[in-house]
Amino acid sequence: MSLYSLAIVSALSAQDNTTTTNTRPTAEAVAITTGPTIDGEVINDGIWQDIVPFGDLTQTQPNYGLAATEKTEIRIAYTSDTFYVSVVCYDAEPQNLVVSDALRDANLDNTDAFIFILDTYKDGQNGFIFGTNSLGVEYDAQVDNEGQGNFNVNRQQGGTIGGFNLNWDASWEVQTQVADFGWSAEFAIPLRTIRFQSGKDWGINFRRNIRKSNEIVYWAAMPIGFNLNRLSLAGTLTGLKLRSPGNLKIIPYALGRLDTDQTLADPTTEFTADVGGDIKYSITPSLTLDLTYNTDFAQVEVDDQQVNLDRFNLFFPEKRPFFLENAGLFSVGSPGEVDLFFSRRIGIGDSGNVVPIIGGARLSGKLNRTNVGLLSMFTDDVQEAGIEKNNFTVARVNHEFKGRTALGAVLVSRTGLQSDDDYNRTYAIDGKLGLGRKARMSGFYARTNDPNDTINAHAFKFQTDYVWNNWEMRAGYTEVGQGFNPEVGFLFRSAFRKPEGLILYHYRPKNENSKILELRPHVSYRGFWNFDGFNETSFLHIDNHWEFKSGLEIHTGMNVTTEGVLDAFEISDGVVVQPGTYDHTEGQLIFFTNQSNPISINIRSVAGGSFGGKRYLNSGTLRLRSGDKFNAAFTYQYNKFDLPGGDFTANIFGSKLSYSFTPQMYLQGLIQNNTVDKLWAVNLRFGWLQRANTGLFIVYNHNLQDGDPLNNSFIIKYSRMFDLVK
Repeated sequence: MSLYSLAIVSALSAQDNTTTTNTRPTAEAVAITTGPTIDGEVINDGIWQDIVPFGDLTQTQPNYGLAATEKTEIRIAYTSDTFYVSVVCYDAEPQNLVVSDALRDANLDNTDAFIFILDTYKDGQNGFIFGTNSLGVEYDAQVDNEGQGNFNVNRQQGGTIGGFNLNWDASWEVQTQVADFGWSAEFAIPLRTIRFQSGKDWGINFRRNIRKSNEIVYWAAMPIGFNLNRLSLAGTLTGLKLRSPGNLKIIPYALGRLDTDQTLADPTTEFTADVGGDIKYSITPSLTLDLTYNTDFAQVEVDDQQVNLDRFNLFFPEKRPFFLENAGLFSVGSPGEVDLFFSRRIGIGDSGNVVPIIGGARLSGKLNRTNVGLLSMFTDDVQEAGIEKNNFTVARVNHEFKGRTALGAVLVSRTGLQSDDDYNRTYAIDGKLGLGRKARMSGFYARTNDPNDTINAHAFKFQTDYVWNNWEMRAGYTEVGQGFNPEVGFLFRSAFRKPEGLILYHYRPKNENSKILELRPHVSYRGFWNFDGFNETSFLHIDNHWEFKSGLEIHTGMNVTTEGVLDAFEISDGVVVQPGTYDHTEGQLIFFTNQSNPISINIRSVAGGSFGGKRYLNSGTLRLRSGDKFNAAFTYQYNKFDLPGGDFTANIFGSKLSYSFTPQMYLQGLIQNNTVDKLWAVNLRFGWLQRANTGLFIVYNHNLQDGDPLNNSFIIKYSRMFDLVK
């Protein structure tokens, strides 16, 4: 019997994994006049003990629908300026609590952790996430569109783009305690840190990870295939009588750097000093104005190295904090494939060179059920790179209706400030229509305009999704016209018509003693045609994920591919792919062990045909952890091509090392080698964090190419947040 026949038969005999979602839980926040001392002590704190706890949590895994094996007590309170949450996570084996990282925003998936999401507008779409582990790590993020983004079509990268913004960093406090009962935590979130609408209940949900039993449990129970981001299924928090506490923060920075360019005939070291900063002002509790001057991102981690193994553009994610805050509000299109606004176009040239940002402003937030955003940035010229001064403007409006439905529009503009005919505009409308809680239709239509006389300067996408009863199904169609040119956006490839689809099933065995947690058989397809009807790419993926309760996971798949080449191109130095249509089949195997263990591995191997020959794509990652202080990950990508036009290899080595002295003080190292560019790159960063990811940063970069020094830099930056209202 085939794997997919097995899945269908199993679906009929599997346990009922649907969740009753008509009734969602409700909790009440208690108004208090004096806030508790934030020290992690809950059980012996009189303020908390006067509040009735709640916390009946339900398993999503390993035994779906059963009660959590450990007791959890949650309490919520607030004062005129602060929102408080406390939790007592009872644990029979507190000596065995798993903590993998002490760094801010460390991944909490594979640790004992407590996380909650706040839907402060009660719109069922957008929220703020806060979490911690038993060490008191600060974990925060923003969610828009219930965390739903776009799966990355570039096979060299994984994951979902859009919908979830981990790089949002707020100013708040958390402390924890570990004792014989387990562990407890106290959260204090200033109301000026988040945006909310006065006089409304909030949506809320809680998740706890209990690693010794590999449990994930929720307060508002989630159907299989969903997570905390699914805000339309969250519970309700009542009892809130909040007023705007006001918000005015000034975040200045001072910076000094030494740069050496070894490619010059007479290398010299140049010293520069700079100052700048940001201002954050809340016009209303739900509308915030951000101003920035001489914007600097010296503390940001460098990009991961990539090798282009096909004909299309590589996607590098945004990492700069100013552009990441409220990024979901400005996101329109198909993330990672047809981004109508891609903030890396601001301040970063086409060749990766830095373009100074003079300053700018961002207005973002909500007016009742309407999301509004306005961003305007000015960049300086870079004469040696032929880059002139520019203004970048984005105007966004999006009205959310009930039932996961919305309608919006966006304008994205680049205007050269030194020439009247130097401009580019993108106009778009987008929307989504919720079909109950199970299905949704979404799409956008966009056009671009510039001084060039172009035709078919349009792009659009229509997609429908069904996610319920253990099934995930998706069908969509995307079209990008030959003349569509969003200069402030990102196109994975241009001029195409693309149908796509996915069918996936989550199967949970009925036997509670089964070693298998879940099987996920699925099939997906995407194809790219040009406007002459020529098939440039076709990718049929047939796979199954075998997830075990031990944390071990294996993916076994097969890909049926087509690559159509109209014009010869050089895939590597001296290796040319000739025009033609290349049909191939390849096998795929992915294997990774439980990442909560001190030692874990992740292996990915693809072998099969490519452009009339063979290719072998192999990558492996070894992760090491020593206690809660030291983490290391060593990754090696080995790509070997045997093609009619020649053979070549393209390999990347990367090592990420981090040592956390405390949750606020860390040392990180990123060492990378790219054999294609013959480049070694070293990025060392020391951080001593204060509020909202400000503080002292010391950064050293050193690059070598073909064994010779290329350039290096040494940077010291200090930033501080001044709260003028507090």
